[in-house]
Amino acid sequence: MHSTQTRFRHAVLSAGAAAFALLATGCWNASAGAQTGGCRDAGDWSGRAQAAWLRAAVAVHGTTDGADPSYAQASVVVRGPRTGDVRVLCQPLAVQVEFWTLTASTTRPELSFVMRYGLSADGGRTRTVAFPAGLPTGRDGTCVRILVAAYAGTPLAGAELPRLTGDLATAGDADVRFGTARIGVHRLLPAQGSTQCGVRRSTPSPSPTASTGWDIYHP
Repeated sequence: MHSTQTRFRHAVLSAGAAAFALLATGCWNASAGAQTGGCRDAGDWSGRAQAAWLRAAVAVHGTTDGADPSYAQASVVVRGPRTGDVRVLCQPLAVQVEFWTLTASTTRPELSFVMRYGLSADGGRTRTVAFPAGLPTGRDGTCVRILVAAYAGTPLAGAELPRLTGDLATAGDADVRFGTARIGVHRLLPAQGSTQCGVRRSTPSPSPTASTGWDIYHP
């Protein structure tokens, strides 16, 4: 009798241990599957891979025709990719949204920094960066255009900064070159007023001597 009870207890314990092991294994597999299937691992992405993700996730709004001289309604929007693998990232990317002006000169356009905004993005929520206030519009007779870029990682170093390969008056996005492959999206915005950026007008007209207004770079 005692031997029968002992064998019964042993059978029950063995069955319980097997069930626990199966349950634990199932839970581990479910956890591992949730980690790999629930989010997208970007831990070892190259700069090009990060740029490709941004290319599908970033949109520039309110700048198509340059009709609003203040760009008051313009913005850079970072959301989840619209095509391909749309899972959120397991580790957010550090993203920089940067603005410059390109101003015509007697030699080549002068690049001037305006603003840089840093954020983190994983595609799980929408991040919106408004254009900075007080962007120059060339109303003083100068040919000036706005350049905006979104890229991953740290701020651009000197050798990575953009340069223009074409004429400022007629240049498009393809005429802007960066010294790095980590640029996701960039836009060279239309000039404000075609008379200020005519094809043959590459030398800026001086501002009136009586003007007392400060420009946006004045300390």
